[in-house]
Amino acid sequence: MTADALLACREIAGLLRTAQRVLFVTGAGISADSGLPTYRGVGGLYNGEATEDGLEIEDALSGDCLAVRPDITWKYLAQIERNCHHVEPNAAHRAIVALARTHEVVVLTQNIDGLHARAGSRDLIEIHGTLAQRYCQDCGAEADIADTQVPPRCRQCGGVVRPAVVLFGEQLPGPAIERLYDELAKGFDLVFIIGTTAVFPYIAEPVLQAVRRGVPTVEINPATTRLSGSVRYRLATGAAEAMTAICAALEPGGR
Repeated sequence: MTADALLACREIAGLLRTAQRVLFVTGAGISADSGLPTYRGVGGLYNGEATEDGLEIEDALSGDCLAVRPDITWKYLAQIERNCHHVEPNAAHRAIVALARTHEVVVLTQNIDGLHARAGSRDLIEIHGTLAQRYCQDCGAEADIADTQVPPRCRQCGGVVRPAVVLFGEQLPGPAIERLYDELAKGFDLVFIIGTTAVFPYIAEPVLQAVRRGVPTVEINPATTRLSGSVRYRLATGAAEAMTAICAALEPGGR
């Protein structure tokens, strides 16, 4: 980490010392340090133009595809699930949990991997749902997440089971959106955005709202994003390295 980045980490730690409410907005980049590949990009699961079934991964993982070809959707869901099962929360996930012991911390995540929950985050808005839950599309009954049949079927009615995630083309869950609005209405003293390009308005808006209100903002991302020119602090590094450095600066003598 550069000298300028370390100085920024110390300044961010100083802000954390006086902050009460802190928002973390996270994307796939925070899980990359756990070894979990993204769908696209360097090291992604699906870097080619199409899947082996001739579909873009966004089409294969869509609500429309699940409705007519659940076997195809579940083929790729199963691949993603297998990758999630073999990774553990990293230092960035754990740092957020540690901060929640002394601050009121809310986590808004796009990730469906469940790593924030497994690390111990409790005040968590999983805006795209989680792979850790399944239910039957027909009768609504909870389903066994260990079922490896493709596609999995409901033991009660035989209907196609789906994960409790937002597939491409589907609406966001109402309760999660309402919870996000409620938290934003309360306000935050510091806002972090970690490992996401923030292409979705509901991911970018909490950061932009903080900027408009003069609330300090921190972006942690090796790549430049649409928000990079708006945030107060930008750390062009991985999530685990940055959060470890910030927490180290919070320790006694870390000023």
